[in-house]
Amino acid sequence: MNIGILFDMDGTLIDSHTTHVECWLRYAAGEGVLLDRNRVNSKFGMVNREIVRTFWPGKVSDEKTTEIADGKEAMVRTMFRENFPAMPGATELVRTLHSHGFKLAVASSAPKENVELACELLGIAPFLGAVISSADVKQGKPHPEVFLTAAERIGVSARNCLVIEDAVVGIEAAHAAGMKCVALLSTGHTESELRDADRIVRSLDEITPSVVYELLNA
Repeated sequence: MNIGILFDMDGTLIDSHTTHVECWLRYAAGEGVLLDRNRVNSKFGMVNREIVRTFWPGKVSDEKTTEIADGKEAMVRTMFRENFPAMPGATELVRTLHSHGFKLAVASSAPKENVELACELLGIAPFLGAVISSADVKQGKPHPEVFLTAAERIGVSARNCLVIEDAVVGIEAAHAAGMKCVALLSTGHTESELRDADRIVRSLDEITPSVVYELLNA
């Protein structure tokens, strides 16, 4: 079977939840916008333009939305370079799945610069058949576009793809794409909110080639 494994990035390959939340809070405070940490948590996994439209008061212009998103993400990348939060087992999992012949892709709602930096710092770029970011899609999760685009780029049908995610909107996007989904119980999430995933794991070490075959053949 030609099998694709599609990795979300934030909260899956990198333990970046705290970094992103803190950067949203700090950047918004600098703009005079007071954000609630729990509400920011609930929007994790969505594209930035949708987050800005949710939290900034009034109608925000496209230019201002881009300015806010770019400023916040520049802050994130600075923090990544200072202390990169690689998820335990991420690089090893990618290497293992690649060695078993699976076709791999990163399918993230994050900006291209963030995704490329993370892949570089993780050392996984040589094992990936495609890297999809917000620059490649028009609609963010829970719309399935990011996963369907990734599957097309690596030449694998949706029914033969397994998504590895950590966010509710990611699980919804995977299922909307007709794909099975493993949810990683990472920072900022609870098992109950991830209950719609086909399997929940507490660490990436629990994802093995056998698990991939089992889920796709279920």
